[in-house]
Amino acid sequence: MNISYKTISDRYSRQTMLPGWGAETQQRLLDATVLIVGVGGIGSATATYLAGAGVGHLILADPDKVSLSNLQRQVLYDTSMIGESKTECAARRLTSLNPHIRITIVSEGLTPENASQLISQADIVADCTDNYTTRFLINDICRELSTPWVYASIGEFLGQVSIFTPDSPTGYSDLFPDRDLLCSLPHAAGGVIGAVPGVAGAIQAGEIIKLLTGKGTPAISRLISFNLLDLDFQVINL
Repeated sequence: MNISYKTISDRYSRQTMLPGWGAETQQRLLDATVLIVGVGGIGSATATYLAGAGVGHLILADPDKVSLSNLQRQVLYDTSMIGESKTECAARRLTSLNPHIRITIVSEGLTPENASQLISQADIVADCTDNYTTRFLINDICRELSTPWVYASIGEFLGQVSIFTPDSPTGYSDLFPDRDLLCSLPHAAGGVIGAVPGVAGAIQAGEIIKLLTGKGTPAISRLISFNLLDLDFQVINL
């Protein structure tokens, strides 16, 4: 995506002033496509920070509608949106935040039928899901297409983030080998403090930005684990 130098220098000035960043690095973000699977609690934060940072094309996949119980943590939405499609509401909010990016909505979510087609369009996949079946589907197709993906999950006061690439020595299925058992578990909503998905999504967005720009040391072969109740952060080598 090409936008004027003045827009880059004004809108993204707090990024382009970073050492070694500049307009060239910003253009890498503008040229990138990220598929965000799930725009709930984690996805709200991830999508907001990627849109603000200037990732040029966001694909939002989620089949759900906004409900009252979402609003405690899913900060893309407000009370007036209850009953509406999450992807449509998210697209409106993100476009209002940054009208210079392109947003594609997939209101049926990621499915076995569309996964290959959607993931093939993306430079990186952001896993913001809340179920093992979709997460294993992401893992399978990303491995098949050699697409990196950034995993994030949360519960109660806890969160985890990691990156899986085609060259990662440890994959998602190595961390969670009991696929059939995990996918057979009933989906039950658990408690979570609203800030937890916000922290996980912010870390996930940061890792995606690092991958897209080639800056820093992304969390490949590492698991970032945090507990907000005790304010405990750990980085575990995989």
